[in-house]
Amino acid sequence: MKRLRYYILPLLLVIGIFAGRAQDNDKILNRPYADMKRLHYGFSIGFHNQNLWLTNNGYVNEKGEAWFADVAELAPGFCVNIMGDLRLAEHFNLRLSPGMYFGSKNVTFREATTGKIEKQNLKNSSVVIPIDLKMSGKRYHNLRPYVTAGAMAALDVTKRKDGDLLQLTGKELYLTVGFGLDVYVPFFKFIPEVKFCFGLNNVLKKDRPDLVDDPEKLKFTQSLDKAVSNMVVFTFYFE
Repeated sequence: MKRLRYYILPLLLVIGIFAGRAQDNDKILNRPYADMKRLHYGFSIGFHNQNLWLTNNGYVNEKGEAWFADVAELAPGFCVNIMGDLRLAEHFNLRLSPGMYFGSKNVTFREATTGKIEKQNLKNSSVVIPIDLKMSGKRYHNLRPYVTAGAMAALDVTKRKDGDLLQLTGKELYLTVGFGLDVYVPFFKFIPEVKFCFGLNNVLKKDRPDLVDDPEKLKFTQSLDKAVSNMVVFTFYFE
């Protein structure tokens, strides 16, 4: 949670600036009919923090080594999406926002007895397809809060290298929940949002034929049973 403050403080500052401008004159409603449109289009930019939940199994190799892995370092990434929003009812919208996520995960391996450390940076460039049900509250002047629930599929298109300590399958499926705020400014809607993405599938590639003759590297894959991705995403939509 300490890491999130580096994201949350700038986010709150941006929200405060736009919300302040939107409320400069609360007697005037900016874009009063915007939410009545059947279809809305826009784009978004944002940043995210990727993580891996790793399940260590305590594997001990022929040398008596036991390696344990963790993701302890902050690895911010960048994302850009296009967005289509379908109005279902007064307080419900269905939103599709395909795009690209660019980021990395820093994995640290530590040997249990000697404390020796090995590290690997798992970079990724993923095509993502998120779909969300957006549930909005009542509009108050030029502000309207909302929450979301949905799912996201991701496909990593980064080229894999033989000989890496770890490899991931590159196919991920997430459940997502989030919250945000529609800020109505004179010419568009500015929408800051925070989303939490929880991975559903094991993304660890256990079959490593490229390391059959290299037990010094294969031991790192053998020491893990499971790797599940998760993310916190901070997005700014412009609609």
